[in-house]
Amino acid sequence: MAAPHAQGPLYLGLDFGTSGARAAVIDEEGRLVRDVKRGYGEGAAADWTGSWHRVLFELIDCLDPALRAGVAAVAFDGTSATALLVDPRDPARGVLAPAKLYNEAQSKEMAAAAKAMAPPAHTATAPTSTLCKLLTWWHEADTDPAATHWRRRALERGLAAPGPAPAASACSGWSSSGPAPLLLHQADWLAALLHEDVGRGTSDWNNALKLGFDPGCEAYPDWLARQPFAELLPARVVAPGAPVAPVSTAVAARTGLPGDCLVCAGTTDSIAAFVAAGVTEAGQAVTSLGSTLAVKLLSTTRLDDAAYGIYSHRLGDVWLVGGASNSGGAVLRRFFTDEQLRQLTPCLRPEAPTRLGYYPLPAPGERFPVADAELQPRMEPRPADDALFLQGLLEGIADIEAAAYRRLADMGASPLKEVLTAGGGAANPKWTEIRQRLLGVPVRAAVQGEACYGAALLARQGARQARAAKAAAGKAVAAK
Repeated sequence: MAAPHAQGPLYLGLDFGTSGARAAVIDEEGRLVRDVKRGYGEGAAADWTGSWHRVLFELIDCLDPALRAGVAAVAFDGTSATALLVDPRDPARGVLAPAKLYNEAQSKEMAAAAKAMAPPAHTATAPTSTLCKLLTWWHEADTDPAATHWRRRALERGLAAPGPAPAASACSGWSSSGPAPLLLHQADWLAALLHEDVGRGTSDWNNALKLGFDPGCEAYPDWLARQPFAELLPARVVAPGAPVAPVSTAVAARTGLPGDCLVCAGTTDSIAAFVAAGVTEAGQAVTSLGSTLAVKLLSTTRLDDAAYGIYSHRLGDVWLVGGASNSGGAVLRRFFTDEQLRQLTPCLRPEAPTRLGYYPLPAPGERFPVADAELQPRMEPRPADDALFLQGLLEGIADIEAAAYRRLADMGASPLKEVLTAGGGAANPKWTEIRQRLLGVPVRAAVQGEACYGAALLARQGARQARAAKAAAGKAVAAK
């Protein structure tokens, strides 16, 4: 339920997910003032960028004019590794190729090309990474005469083209006279629709990670910067929440947002959901109990291990270390309906462990905390008592969660001291008791878990940063 807001600045967060988008408006104290959501509608897959563009302005229009007039800053989150190739002179109308979504795996040739240039087991070498998508576009341009002017210019710098070119596929819209295309992530592009100050592109540490950006050095590594396609990369990569530019005059007139409303750098959807939970200290963690089990821990130590699917996002001066198990709620739904889960939960006895020793998996194979593609599910013997069976499954998932955090600790992450819970499983108090016993630290439900709320917090962060910089500049002028 949205809270009434006091006088003062408001902050808008926009989350663009897989099936729809959601907006949250918060006040200076972080209270939720308004939230709205919109689906993309039927046929969205035929024109993703058109659907995103339409829904963005529909969401803003859903807000009362008085709320829009009070928005001091806005930030976006988008699905990780969803990317577009655009004409930097007009990113709204100059989309040069259909967007490639977060889960679109590229060819083996492109994955091999990425692996040939990047360090071993780098997250940017996954077939679904942004880097592999950029490589696909780059090689498609090899067969398009309209693209040869800027591609030839890049190659004339004396750099070898990466990897073999696959069979050509359609890539419309290359300009034969304009500048080189620009890669933007989904959140980057949506932000550009509001500030219209594109230049050679602005992204953020989190979205750019799967492109190959190194948030530790705050720069593209040499192995990436020296590639012939480097001019297609966003030229500016900043911290999530950093001020980017005010909304354009045209957008302010169209939307009713103030002319000085700041557009701030965004993040990915999963990171925004983590930010929404309010975790701020090393050792605090968020477990997402959805169809799968995902753990994310704030750590002073950066961890990356592709064998376990572990990589680190930078948040301020600490690292968000994450991993995900194939276990989770999808296993429970194989055996129980939502109504059965509600009926059986009061019968659970967390104080009396079943000792069934289950390892619940929906199918063979595990990625974290055990990296074993052949690991078999273990969910037998099944007791006649359904409540006992359910408790055994919940204990098994909690065991996996505890092992996941132990794995991170063994790799050098900050010691676990508290776990917040997001997702449907957070509402089960008996499961929380089981998990707290096995984890050995306090466990509580996250008050907020929506990614749009996390994006709104980033907008607030950016506005505060801008105000502090303005005040410091004023003091410096006064001191002269």
